[in-house]
Amino acid sequence: MTEENAQTTRALFSPLTLRGVTFPNRIGVSPMCMYSATDGHATDFHLVHLGRFALGGAGLIIMEATAIKPEGRISHHDAGIWSDDHIAGLERITRFIKMHGSVPGIQLAHAGRRASVTEPWRGGTPLSLGEGEQGAEAAWETDGPSTLPAGPDWPRPHEMSVGEIHRSIDDWADAAKRAIAAGFQVIELHGAHGYLLHSFVSPLSNNRTDSYGGSAEDRMRYPVEVAKAVREAIPDDVVLSYRASSVDGIDGGLTIEDTTELAKHLAGVGVDIVDTSSGGITADRSVDTRVRRGFGFHAEFSGTVKEVVGIPTATVGMIVDPEQADALVATGTCDMVLVGRGMLDDPNWAMHAHDRLGSQNPHADVRFDTYLPAWRRSISKLLDNGESPV
Repeated sequence: MTEENAQTTRALFSPLTLRGVTFPNRIGVSPMCMYSATDGHATDFHLVHLGRFALGGAGLIIMEATAIKPEGRISHHDAGIWSDDHIAGLERITRFIKMHGSVPGIQLAHAGRRASVTEPWRGGTPLSLGEGEQGAEAAWETDGPSTLPAGPDWPRPHEMSVGEIHRSIDDWADAAKRAIAAGFQVIELHGAHGYLLHSFVSPLSNNRTDSYGGSAEDRMRYPVEVAKAVREAIPDDVVLSYRASSVDGIDGGLTIEDTTELAKHLAGVGVDIVDTSSGGITADRSVDTRVRRGFGFHAEFSGTVKEVVGIPTATVGMIVDPEQADALVATGTCDMVLVGRGMLDDPNWAMHAHDRLGSQNPHADVRFDTYLPAWRRSISKLLDNGESPV
């Protein structure tokens, strides 16, 4: 193998095919809530925000948590997909992403008992249920598996009846159909961070005694039924992903063993890849539920799920440089790395990864590559000659 061929076969840049979708590389943009939608509608902001990652060379770009119902929004300004009216704005985004060689994905979500809050820069605290409040600041009643609140001073959620659970499963499937109509090729179900699916699985938030609570198998029944319904609602060539909080981080909460068992059931109903995260089951800030933040701190969970279940995995969390990302894929720890804040900091993260790892970029935009190589050579020559920009 020549040196050039070796450079182009770095694990991070190898294609990945799941069902009928081929990702040009193993670099994905993690879904990140931007709180910039209007009545759930994507705006020009979303087109530019997500489109710049496609121009930067990411293989997969996942639209932020997008609510399947108005009551499933985290805040009033979350993206939504509960109406056919949302499709056109989303289709504009997927068309642009595909045009530039990336794969568009969307994360379907219901915030459950952690809904109806202010934006993070306003504290992320529950909106007031004060009598007579209306408009953009009005609160709404939240849903959950039980009436256990998300944290101190949080409202008690409405405990969903079995009939409401069944209707909710239809809402997930209907949202997935709209996502397909909008052109998405990857559907991710948000089963992490204390939101509705996660709250059913965790014993810390689900104290039901019917078929949707109690035993671990019954607690995972709802998300598995959601995944099954969504799989049946979308074409066979569309990828179905599930984001899981691998551990709750609290005594008595979910462990990685619970998550591998959930992943087995999810794989059995057609989930193609599990995206491992952690935490979020409580809003009690006096309780430290966080997994220790280190570089690639969810990678161990991805590796465990992949090894035990035999399903492809994605990992997210403090993936900060290309060498680290390449090693995670090369060692089989995960099949895809998802970068969130790093992409906000540098939308050309994937493009720069090719440069750092000495790899040719087969998907480089000719409009950029016309100018950048000569520019880099000029800078290198100046530095080699001992010149300084200051």
